[in-house]
Amino acid sequence: MRITRTVVGLVAGTVVAALLAGCSSPGAKPEKGASAGVTQAPPAGPAALDPEPRPQDQNLLAWTGDPNDAGHVTAQSSAGVGGRVTLVRLVLRERITWSNIWLGLAGIDPGAQLADCHLGVYDAKGNLRGATADVSPQLMTDAIAKPLALQKPFTAEPGTYFIALLLNGSWATNALTLKATGAGISVNAGLTPPNLRYSTVLTGQTSLPATLDLTQQSVSTINTGWASQWYAVS
Repeated sequence: MRITRTVVGLVAGTVVAALLAGCSSPGAKPEKGASAGVTQAPPAGPAALDPEPRPQDQNLLAWTGDPNDAGHVTAQSSAGVGGRVTLVRLVLRERITWSNIWLGLAGIDPGAQLADCHLGVYDAKGNLRGATADVSPQLMTDAIAKPLALQKPFTAEPGTYFIALLLNGSWATNALTLKATGAGISVNAGLTPPNLRYSTVLTGQTSLPATLDLTQQSVSTINTGWASQWYAVS
């Protein structure tokens, strides 16, 4: 009968639709431009890779910027920065064990008389988390990027940190030079203390203090051409 044939046809159509639906994941929606039930493969090749350089590409954990962009060379007189703590802000996106600070040494002064020179790391509250021993000997040889070890590695949680540089002694202004990623005050665009990306604090220091008042960050020395140093972490 016509009614029986209609019912059979409806049942058969339902079964076929159910079988087709089973070919795709439950609740899955087809990609734009794709047919229902068809799974598209993820992109492959260069299009699937992040084009931006990452510290891990060079066996590093973090950096203030791609070293390929650290083409600027910066220098200051011993009278200008001797005893001052120079700070460069670094934002960590993941938890790491911080063991070394990499510094880009661009030029050396064989006649320099250096002493009480240190690198260190402060957290966003101004607490000293790690520091090197006196790195004066390393600043006298090999004008290259070099790792300078913290006396005690520490676990750094994601957040804001400040790499501190303290220089003391006497040197020729344009002989002892460092690699930098930015020229002067422009690096602080849109920022105010205690969150300046590049600044100095204190004077007359021979060692890195246990705490810093980051609200006292100053840009007066930065305005005279002390450009933002390049650093990396390992």
